[in-house]
Amino acid sequence: MTLPLDHPLVDGRTAASPLIRAYRGDRPDTTPVWFMRQAGRSLPEYRELRVGTAMLDACLNPELSSEITLQPVRRHGVDAGIFFSDIVVPLKLAGVDVDIVPGRGPVLGAPIRTARDVAALRPLDPESLAPIAEGVERTVAELGATPLIGFAGAPFTLAAYLVEGGPSKDHLRARTLMHADPATWDALLTWAGDVTGAFLRAQVLAGASAVQLFDSWVGSLSVVDYEARVAPFSALAISHVKDLDVPVVHFGVGTGELLRSMHAIGVDVMGVDDRIPLDEAARRLGANVPLQGNINPALLAAPWPVLEAHVLDVIERGRAARSHVLNLGHGVPPETDPAVLTRIVELAHA
Repeated sequence: MTLPLDHPLVDGRTAASPLIRAYRGDRPDTTPVWFMRQAGRSLPEYRELRVGTAMLDACLNPELSSEITLQPVRRHGVDAGIFFSDIVVPLKLAGVDVDIVPGRGPVLGAPIRTARDVAALRPLDPESLAPIAEGVERTVAELGATPLIGFAGAPFTLAAYLVEGGPSKDHLRARTLMHADPATWDALLTWAGDVTGAFLRAQVLAGASAVQLFDSWVGSLSVVDYEARVAPFSALAISHVKDLDVPVVHFGVGTGELLRSMHAIGVDVMGVDDRIPLDEAARRLGANVPLQGNINPALLAAPWPVLEAHVLDVIERGRAARSHVLNLGHGVPPETDPAVLTRIVELAHA
């Protein structure tokens, strides 16, 4: 299948944008920049808009999800919007009993730990994706030449929440299931890969110009476990958008040792967290791989001269890669002063 004729990559709106050029391995005149978690709690306009609305309700309200996605683009002048969503939204759409508890995160009504639990999971009904597609369409109509990035959680991270029943520091139950009952594990990750893939595909067909697959918790795995028990299912997830020829970015936390293996599933761009420098990431991956990252979020509250020197160092180290999109090594902390993010964008563009 090809993209619709009115898709921003096809009709020319975003194909030559700095972000898409960098994602495809070109180096535009200015370094493109956006921030993971740029939409959300760091913005006063977001907090005002969210009053009285639960997180998942906001994600599934096309008018709200679009407006929240657009807020940081207007405020900061970033080179991309990233669609406002949550890792567990596709789980919710597939009928899983999950809610986001303030101060704790995603919590399931009952964890998924047995073959019977996995067999009871339903495939994602394409019609359930209508509010996601509408939210993307509304956003793309407002963004013009600025690309929208689609968002989804990778199968391992989804499985970690499903098996643990909520947030976990070490994902021990998930990692145990991987070895103790590999058939159930494979069935669970196949389900998660197809759900994530369908979620990404809906966003692309509705107008997203790139997608990012977040594997937030995959840094808890060894290379051997990742390659044998996780990589095939992350590859399954992105196979759902391969025929659409949009850039695919892959990012995980604490994944310095996994970078080569994560890239090998067939993605175009590797996101790098702040634990290893970009020039070292380029050395591990080879200089031909576009990179994204990796400002240390802890430095966003540092005095400007300290942060400025760090940002310039990140940009300089990014020259070791084929191309570079400036971002954080993880998401924007909620207490971040929005003016600091705007200043980073101005610095990068200068």
